[in-house]
Amino acid sequence: MTFDRQRARLLELLQTLSFERRAVTLSSGRPSNFYIDVRQTALSAEGHFLIGQLFHALIEKHAPQAEAIGGMTLGADPLASAVSLVSFIAGRPRAAFYVRKEPKGHGTMVWIEGAKGLRSGMPVVIVEDVITTGASALRAIERAQLHELKVVHVLAVVDRDEEGGREAIAREAPVTALFTRSDFPA
Repeated sequence: MTFDRQRARLLELLQTLSFERRAVTLSSGRPSNFYIDVRQTALSAEGHFLIGQLFHALIEKHAPQAEAIGGMTLGADPLASAVSLVSFIAGRPRAAFYVRKEPKGHGTMVWIEGAKGLRSGMPVVIVEDVITTGASALRAIERAQLHELKVVHVLAVVDRDEEGGREAIAREAPVTALFTRSDFPA
């Protein structure tokens, strides 16, 4: 299946499983009349596969030097896992890592899970489910940089467009999103 066909199928899944027209308060604290819960799609077998395939293709195109993929838990966890698996199958293995919201409170007390597969200066891609203000991706970038990783690109499943997040993230690294607000019902 081609990139465009995979992208179209993923959009169908997102519209069916993840998109809801309802009043919500976003994690940014802003009100919205729609919600996109990408996890509902990313945790389905087909959605997980498609996200892995599409993000892997985008990494090969925009950041082939990347050696690992990660982002803020919980939204980025299935995304990073999917890309890591697909990259291994494709013969270009890239490690996955998860950035905690708070350092682990016991044991190793780490911010980044999967750190043993990472090294100082390693080029990485940050993945995000939905970009609104960009706060989550920016926290992941900051934590990755504190771990001495080199963030070379940010990938998102959906960019909500009008919220300003893409611009904020782009000041730190190039950004590519599979979909924007206009791909969903008005």
